[in-house]
Amino acid sequence: MKTKKYQLLVTVLLLVVVLAGCSQTNQPITSESTGIWNEYFVYPLSWLITAVSKIFGGSYGMSIIVVTLLIRLALLPLMIKQIKSTKAMQSIQPEMAKLKEKYSSKDQKTVQKLNEETMKLYQQYGVNPLSGCLPIFIQMPILIAFYHAIMRTMEIKAHDFLWFQLGHPDPIYALPIIAGITTFIQQKVSMSTGSMTGPAAQQMKIMLYVMPIMILIFAVRLPSALALYWVVGNTFMILQTLFVNRGNTTVKNKNVGGASK
Repeated sequence: MKTKKYQLLVTVLLLVVVLAGCSQTNQPITSESTGIWNEYFVYPLSWLITAVSKIFGGSYGMSIIVVTLLIRLALLPLMIKQIKSTKAMQSIQPEMAKLKEKYSSKDQKTVQKLNEETMKLYQQYGVNPLSGCLPIFIQMPILIAFYHAIMRTMEIKAHDFLWFQLGHPDPIYALPIIAGITTFIQQKVSMSTGSMTGPAAQQMKIMLYVMPIMILIFAVRLPSALALYWVVGNTFMILQTLFVNRGNTTVKNKNVGGASK
């Protein structure tokens, strides 16, 4: 399932690149813009970035950082659930491996039996294999709306922040490189306590290197504001994962200590 999650994430990123060429990106976004996408996604995000920027003396760069953190905080319950679901999936990998070995035949009856036993295993350990994919589907429209809000709000697009202009690619590629590095660290931290083996583990290791490279390539071509969004979001995810992992480790240690007494 984690491999499928990364495949979905790759699809999301590719979708962002494709939508970068949409004709609507050349149309300014205002309160009078019509259509569900404009009224409920792009304009509210554009308005929020503009409103928050006033707190920082008109700095849209600082506003994007704060808005990114607000989005991550709003998604926090889902992301924590995703992390726990991933760990639960990892913990039952040995049991799943035994089932696959037991029902190794490829005939229809055996495959059906394998699926039934797998579902029983999920129910026994309270694992929902699809729960880890939900945050990706939620983040997809947010990421695309971010792109549209930046490109269709001239004040944001033309704003200078640090060494780059928000609506244009980073001229020295520093931010894309940082986005790639933080993507790698974020994935590495997520995998640090994993126990997957076999083909699934190998695919995860491949994605560990493929995803940062893809993020780097996209960030080089897309507006710097999106690279900034990825850097802040990745950093938040790294800290969040470390915190959740530490909490789980503490609980396990207490349980072990209590049992030994």
